[in-house]
Amino acid sequence: MGDDGGRWVELARAWMADDPDPVTRAELEALVVANDAEALRERFSAPLEFGTAGLRGLIGAGLARMNEANLARVAAGLARQLLADVPDAAFRGVMLGRDGRRKSDDFARVVAEVLVGQGVRVYWVPQPASTPVVAFLGRYVDAAATAIVTASHNPPAYNGFKVYSERGAQIVPPQDARIRAQMDAIPSVRAIPRVPFAQAVAEKHIRVVPDRWVDAYYEALDDQCLGPVPPPTQIAAVTTALHGVGHRFVHEVLARRGHRHLFPVLAQAAPDGEFPTVRFPNPEEKGALDLALALARDKFAEVIVANDPDTDRLCVAVRDPKQATGYRVLTGNELGLLLADWLLSEGARQGTLPERPLVVTTIVSTMMLARLAEARGAACAEVLTGFKWIWDYALSREGEGETFVFGFEEALGYCCGRAVRDKDGIGAAATLMELAAALKAEGKTLLDRLDALAAELGVSVTAQVATVLAGLDGMARMARIMAALRASPPTAIGGSPVSRQRDLAGADADAAGLPRADVLTYWLGDGSRLVVRPSGTEPKLKAYLEAREAAGEGEPLGAARARAEGRVAALDAWVREFIASVA
Repeated sequence: MGDDGGRWVELARAWMADDPDPVTRAELEALVVANDAEALRERFSAPLEFGTAGLRGLIGAGLARMNEANLARVAAGLARQLLADVPDAAFRGVMLGRDGRRKSDDFARVVAEVLVGQGVRVYWVPQPASTPVVAFLGRYVDAAATAIVTASHNPPAYNGFKVYSERGAQIVPPQDARIRAQMDAIPSVRAIPRVPFAQAVAEKHIRVVPDRWVDAYYEALDDQCLGPVPPPTQIAAVTTALHGVGHRFVHEVLARRGHRHLFPVLAQAAPDGEFPTVRFPNPEEKGALDLALALARDKFAEVIVANDPDTDRLCVAVRDPKQATGYRVLTGNELGLLLADWLLSEGARQGTLPERPLVVTTIVSTMMLARLAEARGAACAEVLTGFKWIWDYALSREGEGETFVFGFEEALGYCCGRAVRDKDGIGAAATLMELAAALKAEGKTLLDRLDALAAELGVSVTAQVATVLAGLDGMARMARIMAALRASPPTAIGGSPVSRQRDLAGADADAAGLPRADVLTYWLGDGSRLVVRPSGTEPKLKAYLEAREAAGEGEPLGAARARAEGRVAALDAWVREFIASVA
């Protein structure tokens, strides 16, 4: 092992001396004995940082992994930041939940013990629970913060930690930096005070959340729904929780709304952090919906309602005999437009729409939401990727008289009202089902409504190129690709000239009123758009493609769609070729 390798061994030995977990100590010891400098380098090159959706990383030993030592440090940092910055933080406490992943229960107990050890009370959600439910509960009890151990839709080897501020929305700067500063000031993990979990419960420093508080979440969703109970007609729907925590919450909400023809994929209904029937527990990924599709064909279901493991996302497939599977999976952008249209149009029809409605999306989501909002008399804003930015903007506009109605991001995240200040796959499922029932009562489907929107607003085709670049070498290659784009800005992409470029890493962000971020956007002369950014939650470089076309008078929508698809294919080919050219 070279000199550099000796550095990593030194860091590993220092970590082991302070690590309270014998399992991760043994893991590092084995790497040291094996002289595995590369594995040690990956674990100690940089700490986990708050990204698009909190901390997230592989479970394992070291500074850059999810483990008991890191969770103890972040919990202590959070507690100290709250005590310093938030009035009555010790009494108001922290709402604490977790999903059903590997180590989630163990990690959550560590967090609870450390919070209590710092003098902060804890509200403990007794069973693995959906992220939007826990986020709601934190605001329901006016907690100083809400924390959730979850890695959402990442593979089984990952876990994570999300933090919500006293506002009930995910933390944004400077709070994340304040927490990090408090974490960095902690000299030793072993010296962090902790109160054993059972003792903290017995002494009432930890209060177990009662079921009636979860009932308040269901009631809040009832209040934001627009459709009647029971619905005007029944929709046959297959549901899947993808081995996550959402089954009981989704079915409870849909049953309360009067939906009776629900067929769950039972093999995926119970929480299981191994995700045994899917390769990747993300409904966007190839193969994730195979069991749901098979059950849908058997039941002749009209829709498939699929949630990711922590139930903050929603994927929908609609029966379509033109597809080889018998179902067409809607893109996140298509579902976002459908939900926004329903909330704005039906809200206006019922007279419940706020005087100045606001819809918010992200800079990588479809440009069509702005057109829809203009047509429906709503304000529309674009923010950085991540729901923390959607709700940060929405809350900032309350003082200006604008009222949030809907927010979405193309990665299957939707918020259909003000019950939860984050994406909510349960609330979105309820809204989707009432829209589908209303359309069916008129003899129409969700696909019919998409065609009507395309005829009104124009055809939009979107796609994504996601390049997996794992490990430190992958991170370095991502940086080289972004640097190459900046060093030699393209003048044409996919055969269309670049009419405008924006680099949010510099002054362009200030001009756009956005925080600085590693995002490049290109608007093309034919109306297309390309956005390139490293993912904030996965080891991927993502490119977002969109082409728009208006159908000519008397022209079938299919012809306009084919032109848009051709332009997206040209963008796709350009992106892949460029990435391959950067070593």
